[in-house]
Parts: sequence; structure tokens; C-alpha cells
Amino acid sequence: MRQDGKVAIVTGAATGIGHASAKALRQAGFRVFGTSRRAVASIADGITMIPCDVTDDASVKAVVDKVLDTAGRIDVLVNNAGTGLLAGAEESSVQQAQALFDVNLFGVIRMTNAVLPVMRSQKAGRIVNISSVMGLIPAPFSALYSSTKHALEGYSESLDHEVRTFGIRICLLEPAYTRTSFEQNMVLPDRGLDAYVPARTRSSTLMREVMKTADSPEIVAERVVEAATTTSPRLRYTCGRMARQVSILRRFVPERMFDKSLRKQMGLPA
Repeated sequence: MRQDGKVAIVTGAATGIGHASAKALRQAGFRVFGTSRRAVASIADGITMIPCDVTDDASVKAVVDKVLDTAGRIDVLVNNAGTGLLAGAEESSVQQAQALFDVNLFGVIRMTNAVLPVMRSQKAGRIVNISSVMGLIPAPFSALYSSTKHALEGYSESLDHEVRTFGIRICLLEPAYTRTSFEQNMVLPDRGLDAYVPARTRSSTLMREVMKTADSPEIVAERVVEAATTTSPRLRYTCGRMARQVSILRRFVPERMFDKSLRKQMGLPA
């Protein structure tokens, strides 16, 4: 169904999943405002781009105020902005962990808190949070990144119960590997240890290999539009074949078998 007249904000919309999602929402009839931390063209593919740092309260407020001044309403928020970290848990300082959470979790909370009063006054709204299969499964050298996604899952599920009375729904999207620049932009440990280098290097190599056949960001974008527009949304949407397989295995395969299979895949000793 066309969504003409409705307004969507997509964070991290300059590239990858965010840009594909913003384009798909635009094609569905939304008036779309995209954000990016770095300045980009003000209009791209019919999307109005606004600079925004989701780790800064004033920056977030400025974006929401600008959208309201321009369009008068906010119907959908897609929280996509995020960053990755490939590191052994011991290899990251607390400061690095805090910086990761500030983007991946608290950035979502800032944006959500900024739009909820608007959506409550409208008695309608949809917030789509881009999670990950890492919010469901363990993965070596992703302890802190996975922690941000596990936290996002818990936050989103609780929030959905709280705001459903106001006509607002929260949806989680859980993609697996997706062909974006995410892995090239992934942060490395700020206090790397020699003991972890061989296994971490294997994990990085495996990730690069998997990315060659990874899902396109458009697959995730299709789910974003579905979650944003369907009358009766689900809480969770898996995105792509690999994500569906991992989700099913995690839920139904015995823990020890899953653990053994994961370690084998990652080239780790049993």
C-alpha cells in the first residue's frame, strides 16, 4: 500500500542498509529524511539528508525539530546507524566498549526518545530497529558488538509493550552478513594482544569470504518497508536465507551441538 503523506527518518542513510532502506521507503510513498554523521549531498535519490551524530543529544534534537518544522509529523523511525568491532573481549578497553554502546544502543535510545512524544501525540508510529543475528547467537571476537545487539533486543521488546497502548509498535530486524562497507569500516581493538591475533585473523578472513556471497542490502530494505507498513507487525523479522537458518538452528539445535558446529566453522579447537 502506498504511504503518501507519511514521513520516515532513517539514521545512517548515506550508504548500505540505511540508504537502501531510505530508497525503498521513498518508493513506497514516504517522504524520507536520512541522517549521516558526515555531511553528504542534501538531496539524494529523493531523500532529504541531514547531518546527525546519534551520540550527541543536541544533534538528535536538531534533526527531529527540522523534520517536524519541514513535514509536520513523523510516522516511522528506522534506527540503522551503527558501528562494528572485531576484537577479543579482553582486547578492548572499557572506553572502547562504551564508545560502541554509545552508537549502537544509546544512539537508538536517543533517537527513540526524541520521536516518541510526537508519535504519542499522533496516536500512531512505527520504530524499526536494525539488530543482527548477533543478537541471537554467540560469535568469537564479537563479544562487545553482540552485547550491543543483545541489549537492543531486550530494550526493543520491553519498549514495545510500553508504547503499544499509544498505537506505536517496535520492530526488530535481524540480518546476517550483508554486502555493505560495514566490515571495511569495522573498528579493531584498541589494545590488541598477541595471544588472540591468529584466531582473530582467521575470523576476519572468514568474514571476508562470507561477504562474497552475502545478502544485498535491498533484502533488508524490503523487510524494513514490510515492518514499517504492515497493519499487524511482528516483533522480529529475520532478513535473508542465512539469517533464517541461523535463527532456526539457535532455537532448536541442542546447545552443545550448536557450540561444536560454531567452533568448527570458525576454525577454533573443540
